[in-house]
Parts: sequence; C-alpha cells; structure tokens
Amino acid sequence: MKCFKCKGRGFCGRTFCPIYSKAESMFKAVNLIDKEDFFANSPPSVFVGRIGYPDVNVGVLSPGMFKENVSQYDDPHYWFENDTSIQDIVNFRSSLINSRFKTKVKNPAGKFVEMSQDIAMASKPAEIEVELKYKPKARVNLNSITMPMGPTVDLEKLKITSNPNTDTRVEKVVYDFDMKAVEGLNTLYKKGFNENILSKLLSIGVFGVKKNRRLVPTRWSLTSVDSIIGNNLVSEIKKNNVADYSVYFDSYFGNYFLILFFPEVYSYELFEMYMPNAMWNPEKKLNYTTDYESYNGRKSYAENCGGGFYACRLAIAEKLKQIKRQASVLVLRFITDEYTCPLGVFVVRQATRKSLMSKPQSFESKELMLAYVKSFVKKKFGQDIGDILDQSILLKNIKQQSKLSKFF
Repeated sequence: MKCFKCKGRGFCGRTFCPIYSKAESMFKAVNLIDKEDFFANSPPSVFVGRIGYPDVNVGVLSPGMFKENVSQYDDPHYWFENDTSIQDIVNFRSSLINSRFKTKVKNPAGKFVEMSQDIAMASKPAEIEVELKYKPKARVNLNSITMPMGPTVDLEKLKITSNPNTDTRVEKVVYDFDMKAVEGLNTLYKKGFNENILSKLLSIGVFGVKKNRRLVPTRWSLTSVDSIIGNNLVSEIKKNNVADYSVYFDSYFGNYFLILFFPEVYSYELFEMYMPNAMWNPEKKLNYTTDYESYNGRKSYAENCGGGFYACRLAIAEKLKQIKRQASVLVLRFITDEYTCPLGVFVVRQATRKSLMSKPQSFESKELMLAYVKSFVKKKFGQDIGDILDQSILLKNIKQQSKLSKFF
C-alpha cells in the first residue's frame, strides 16, 4: 500500500508509521514539568481516542503550568490569521499534556466525564488542578487528521478550581435533550461557532437526543462536523444560479490549491497531488489520490482523500453560499516538501479558504480555463497534469452532460 494513500492509517499493517516517526524526530518537544501534579489552565481542549472503541481514553489537554495565552494552543483560526509557523504550532501543541482516563462511549458517567464536558463547553480557559500517575515525558504525537499533541499520561485526580463560563447559546443546545446532533451543530455554526469548537462539543458527547448521546473519537468528530455542516450548505447552494468559469489559487504551509469553478450544477472532485519527495511521497515522481461527489452526494466515505475531502468541501460550500452561486468544482491540491510536518486536517480547510479569498482568474470557456491550468502547473511545479485531468470524473461528466439549450 502506497504511503500517500495510507497517510498513517495503518493500511500497511505496521504498528507504527515510519513517516510519522521521521517527522516527529525533526521537532524537539518542549520541556515539561518534572512532577506528577500541577495547577494549569486548559485552552479549553479535550481529546477522545479511538483505540479500544467502544472503551476509549478521554483526555483533558493542558500545559503543566498557567499560561497567559493558552487559548492560542488550540486555535487554528488564530494561527492562520497571525501567520503562525509550523514550528510554533508544534511547540504550542507538544506542550499540552493529555491527562487521560478510560470510559465507555455510550452513556459515559463519572466525575471525570462531567468535568471534561464542563471544560470542553467553557468559552474561556478553565483553571484546573491535575494529579497524574507518573511524570510526563516530552514527546510530539503527530496525525494527519488531528492536531499535534504532547505526551499522554494516565490521570489520577482532576479538579476544576474556577467556574467554567459557558456561552448561553451553547447551553441552550446542550440542554435541549430532544434536539438531534445534526440540528445542534448547524444551529451553533450559523451563530458563528467555528468547526474547531463544534468538533470538541460533538466529541465530548453533549449533542443529540439524550438517550442517544455518546462520546465520539476526536479523529471522527472532526470529519463528522465538516461533513454535516458541508451537507447543509450544499443543499442550500443547489437553489442558486451557476457560477462563471473561474480559477482561484493560493497556498498555506506548502499546500498549494488550484480551484476551478465550472458553470454547471453542483458536483465536486478533489485531486491530492503529492510532489516528489513530499512527506507522504518518498518517490521521485508525482503521485495522487482522488475522490468525487456528484450532485446527489456520496453514499460511502471518501476513502482515498479521507478527512481532507470533507474539510475542503466545507470551505468550497462556504464560498458558493457567499457568492450565491452553485458550480461544479475541481480542486487540485499540490503537497510539497515545504509541508514538513502533518498538522491535521485544519490545514486543508484553511488553505482552501485562503485560496478562495484570492482574486479569481475568469475565462470565457472550459477549454481556455483548462489550457491555462495546464500551463500554470507546468510553470509553477514542472509537472504535466494532462494525463491526470483525463482521469477526472467531473470533467468527463461535463463533457457528456446534455444541456437544456440543446433541445431548443
């Protein structure tokens, strides 16, 4: 199994990922406290593992001491707006100790669960007192979906020493035990809560009809939130007129996005191109994976591109709603060796948003737009993507699709 398809998901059968190990060795974990107990403040942030499901580990993330700017340790939007470097993000995240305990995903109960939920719902950092079973050892844990994280240590005692302040809009959804999780997520998203906050709330099990509430592993909740919100936005934009031929381009952390809008009914296709010697592509040639969604949506998980497919689609749906249009959207993501460390799926989401903020190039026809894209990629990356575009389901459908004008 090729690494660029697996991305650390264990398809190769190994118990560890050598590419993750190599990336982790490139970054020095920050110095941590040399004791088992400490007072600290949580960003606020929690992490729900997936190993052993339905018995999972739930962790409260916090540095080993009070930090004035602790909210920045778990805020991709802040990193994006302030041009935070990869190294600084790794430094932020590797200083967070995952103080964990084990529980069942369905009907979780106990003081640790209740306190974890209070911390996750808090609108400001919560002050906590932590006692661990042993001293944490400095290390960086990397993942292609979730953000980097510091050491994991079993929790002995946990106490919240401040009164967590929860936004009343969150409380209204959390304490509505008849509201479905999908409705709760979309309600808070429309009120301005970003996907990072929503994924934590979904993960810690405070959404949905009371009898159905359960913990959701963080890795799954991130993609679930992107998928649920994206589905709702896509259903809205299908009522709009079609967009014009246009191309957007920009980059974030060595992830370059060419986004093509075609004046057709909604469909979406993502090509993830791994440049030679990029993190997931040790080969000397360009490799790629791709997934497609028609107007009627998908019936199965986008296995090839994984969570990035849904993160990218969310940003595209946001843009189409903003301009009050629908389109068939072809996305070409070029992953270069500038992306030295997997930071999580937020990179895809923010890179797509950044690209769609750029001034688009407009075209009169599909042929002119595709000719421009081929020329641009050849000049920018030294790659001929003609054969790759020939594999596009979206382009084939556009070519074969009969227009209403044909019958008049």
